[in-house]
Formats: sequence, structure tokens, C-alpha cells
Amino acid sequence: MLAGGLAGAVVSASAPEDLVLVGYISGAFGLQGWVKVRPYSSTADAVLSAKTWWLESPQQPQLRDIQRLECKIHGEDVVARLSGVADRNAAEALKGTTVKISRSHFPVLPEGEFYWLDLIGLSVENLQDESLGVVRDLMDNGAHPILRVAQADVPESELAKHERLIPFVDNFVKDVDQVARKVTVDWGLDY
Repeated sequence: MLAGGLAGAVVSASAPEDLVLVGYISGAFGLQGWVKVRPYSSTADAVLSAKTWWLESPQQPQLRDIQRLECKIHGEDVVARLSGVADRNAAEALKGTTVKISRSHFPVLPEGEFYWLDLIGLSVENLQDESLGVVRDLMDNGAHPILRVAQADVPESELAKHERLIPFVDNFVKDVDQVARKVTVDWGLDY
């Protein structure tokens, strides 16, 4: 058994380049080796859909791929049975381990819906073709997501002073073209 209760995991030098951090193992669930995963997004679709998870433990930062055998929603968490995790002790040993999934295994979204990670880095222009910067991040204010837009060269420590916060709603966001890597907004330079 590998350290951290990962008997079914394989240390891999060939992890996919498109891995996305989707959550972390918060503890054991039951006596049969199931784990509780706290997803980082409000929906757990990616966690539920991927059959292969990539785990990285705080004790051993090498990525290990492991097969997800079963999983389901349990409150705000996902509970899962993983290959090689046979009992509660093995599941508890995984507490704090991060879960990554290949972006290619995310479910396909309907037209007009986007994963936030696919918006980060897109250029943002207004209806007058003036550049407002790039999407640096997104945040959720409860009512709707908000684009955090700033020039690409603004350091993270200065972002709050130079960013534009643009509500991600139809009134302001007119088009998202992922192929052209551009978001068109109805937003003035002086806002």
C-alpha cells in the first residue's frame, strides 16, 4: 500500500496536462472505505462524471491516479468508493488529499453555459471594440457571477485597485466566443 491509504493508486509520471483541482477529501464516510469529498464548485458534476481521479496528498505531493468505483451526492459533499481504499482507516488516511480531474472529462455544458475556468484569460472588449483587459477571475455574489477584469500585467497584489467588476448577466455580457478567446460586454471604459 502506498502512503496515505492509497493501495489502489498508481504514482504516475504521465499525468494529463489539463488537470483541474475540483475538491479535497474531507474525511471518511462509513466503515467500508468510502471518502467524503468537498467540491470547490457549487455543482459536483465534474467530480461525479470522471472515473479517474488524480490525488495529491500533503504528505506526498506526487500525483496518483485512482479509479472512482462509485459516488453520489451527500448534502454538500460527494461520497465515493475508490479502488484500493478498503476500510475506514484507509479512507481517514486520505483526509486533506486534493482531487484533480482531467478537463477533458468534464461534462459537456449546454449552449450558452460555461465553466469558470474556461473564461479566465479571455480578453474583454466593449461594444466600441475598446479593450478592458482580460478575465482574471470570477466571483459569485449570490445573485450571479461577476467577472473580475484587469490588464494582464497587473500583479495579483494590485488587482483590487485596477479591476473592473462586470456582472455576468445578459444585460452586460453580450457574447462569449471561446474560439476567439473574447468576451464582448456592454461596459464603458469609464465605469
